[in-house]
Amino acid sequence: MSNLSRRKFIISAGITAASTLIAHGCSSSGTNTDNSSGGTTGTASPASNVTSAANAPKVETTKAKLGFIPLTDAAPLIIAKEKGFFAKYGMTDVEVSKQTSWPVTRDNLKLGSSGDGIDGAHILSPMPYQITIVDKVPMYILARLNLNGQGISVANKFKESKVALESKSLKDIASKAKAENKSLKIGITLPGGTHDLWMRYWLAAGGIDPDKDLGLEPVPPPQMIQNMKVATIEAFCVGEPWNAQLVSQKLGYTALVTGELWKDHPEKAFAMRKDWVDKNPNAAEALLMAVMEAQQWCDKPENQEEMCKICSSRKYFNVAVGDILERFRGNIDYGDGRNVKNFEHRMKFWTSNASYPYKSHDTWFLTENIRWGKLPKDTKVKAIVDEVNREDLWKKAAIALKLPADQIPASSSRGIETFFDGVKFDPEKPEEYLKSLKIKSA
Repeated sequence: MSNLSRRKFIISAGITAASTLIAHGCSSSGTNTDNSSGGTTGTASPASNVTSAANAPKVETTKAKLGFIPLTDAAPLIIAKEKGFFAKYGMTDVEVSKQTSWPVTRDNLKLGSSGDGIDGAHILSPMPYQITIVDKVPMYILARLNLNGQGISVANKFKESKVALESKSLKDIASKAKAENKSLKIGITLPGGTHDLWMRYWLAAGGIDPDKDLGLEPVPPPQMIQNMKVATIEAFCVGEPWNAQLVSQKLGYTALVTGELWKDHPEKAFAMRKDWVDKNPNAAEALLMAVMEAQQWCDKPENQEEMCKICSSRKYFNVAVGDILERFRGNIDYGDGRNVKNFEHRMKFWTSNASYPYKSHDTWFLTENIRWGKLPKDTKVKAIVDEVNREDLWKKAAIALKLPADQIPASSSRGIETFFDGVKFDPEKPEEYLKSLKIKSA
């Protein structure tokens, strides 16, 4: 396939890969969504059977429209709906609506439900900042949805070069492709989003400049495998279950899972429009309580199989249960002969303070966006984090849930973070971190 044809395939994927979207249960429309507001068959409890919580605030509205992308880390929103936690806290008319891509999620948040969009979403953690700063639609982060659980996967042909946690072996491959005017194409889900940042960090740690040495192509998560199948891209970074699916279809292998890149790193967030939360503070608290209870439910070993069965259903992910369950349990078949059982840094929804939206983590996301020129150099990081990150609302919901004190972090910072290459990030000194990095756009 020529470079022009490959680029055309990526750009028009929403149209030409319609069959792929249908196979994965995704709508092929533009900004419209596939509403998944009913209950699933099987073991999920209908909302009407759940007793109302005595400590639930009196809500201003029972309605909210929340978006999700078919990824395992959307489970807390799906479970909050299917197991009746939203209804338990008075939010009886919550729609959980499938989005076709992260740009569609962004556009529907800009519209709001009053404009036939959505009020909140399962979202890449940097996105609420991008929407607030760039699109001028103020957002709030109410909770982190999970830690870990993403992967960087590559084509089978890279097995010979043993491309894995260290990306150095990819440098010669990228240089050769560039010299032959066949730039290596790598899929990410959204410029400036978490997958873009994981990919960029991994490449730069191996001496590869992601903006000069190869090409990064935005691809919706459910379309990653199809793009790999036709060689439009030769590697990607995305959440599960798409890395596991690539392996099960023998189209490539997982070079690394992102918990190896950064131990217990933050990933998705539960975010809502500021105007909706400000207008409906009790309803926002009720939603947050439901999501937090769902996160606790998801992390209990006895619920894992049921969670994966619910999420794997046609209206949510439309994939095999095993493609979700095994990696969620920490059992990882990398696809290149490596197999790990009970991986320590598997996806977490509640344990290790996974739900708490540490401001220090958002500081890193913004600093990396500045590093790669996705945000202006003069971005007032602390001020914007204080504006968007509503850890105070998380703590209020935690108290209403009567969580034990040891499950409510006392600090908004998790402290100094250390990455796989030994680089450290001190959230109190983001400028020093930025200056220390050899490869950057800023």
